[in-house]
Amino acid sequence: MIGYAVVVIAQTIVLPIVSGAVELAVAGGDPLLVFAKWWVFWGVGTRLLLAGLTQVSGKGATTRILGGTTPSVQETQLTRELGVANIAMGTAGLLALVPGWALPVGIAGALFLLFAGLMHVTKTGKNPQEQVATWTDLIVGVAVLVPAVIVLIRILAGGATS
Repeated sequence: MIGYAVVVIAQTIVLPIVSGAVELAVAGGDPLLVFAKWWVFWGVGTRLLLAGLTQVSGKGATTRILGGTTPSVQETQLTRELGVANIAMGTAGLLALVPGWALPVGIAGALFLLFAGLMHVTKTGKNPQEQVATWTDLIVGVAVLVPAVIVLIRILAGGATS
């Protein structure tokens, strides 16, 4: 559990802040766009890719969340399908470093994580790993969606985005 929490908190908070700060110090730029891009890369990209790989491998906790101690064939299949979706979205999130990718991938990833987090908030009996996942889903969702909405407002107002 501690290893999981360290990795997820690093991807959710530490690495986006450090990466954004380094980029701003070295290359400058609009802080909103720089930090949003790194939140998409780390919070959506690496986080969902790693979660997906774990789910597809069958080594993660997702199947245990769905069922009892021994997941059914259907629960295992559902977990693997979710894993493939996470791999796809995580891979797209890694492309946030390519100009033009951060906004659309960020919106998709933020909505996914916000809805997942909100659905988990009301679940009772969450274990510590589920608690970490719930709150970090919400943090990344907000950290990505709020800047995305601001950028969309700028675009609609005819302002520059980079």
